[in-house]
Amino acid sequence: MKTTFLIAVPIVLLFFISSCSGEKNSQTGFDTTRKETEAPVNLNIGLQIGQQAPDVSLPDVKGNVVPLSSLRGKYVLLDFWASWCGPCRMENPNVVRMYQKYKSKGFEVYSVSLDNNKANWEAAIARDQLTWTHVSDLKMWNSVVVTLYQIDGIPLTFLLDPDGKIVDKNLRGPDLEKKLGAIFGE
Repeated sequence: MKTTFLIAVPIVLLFFISSCSGEKNSQTGFDTTRKETEAPVNLNIGLQIGQQAPDVSLPDVKGNVVPLSSLRGKYVLLDFWASWCGPCRMENPNVVRMYQKYKSKGFEVYSVSLDNNKANWEAAIARDQLTWTHVSDLKMWNSVVVTLYQIDGIPLTFLLDPDGKIVDKNLRGPDLEKKLGAIFGE
């Protein structure tokens, strides 16, 4: 058992210090190559603090389309992740803790997965005990959200106010906790 732990620690640390970008992941073997889109990307639309976040409408794990805008009236962490992304999975316990702490005060999470395998996506949700809204078109780097939110690596987060405006970006760990504490008066 000690040998397994000693082998697993360096692998976990490797995942933790990296981010998952559009390339072949040597640890998982998944081809995460981002495909270039033909449409030009306007880098100024909806991605600046204070601007309205672009709406997203994707199917949840049951196939029901859930728009991001359906969560208006609450602070929403828009969380881009994938089951194969080590740093994403390492951050999940922190997001779970923040969700449990602040959901009764008007905090929600809307997780958009860049997976392409539904079984892996659902297994990661169950394993990490992620009890909030999850959506995905299962198209990885070809997902409409990649262009819409100019995603070149995950994890990626946007914190939205009750009107759907971007309050902050790329909040993780203590930074997310500090921001939510300030918002909810703790």
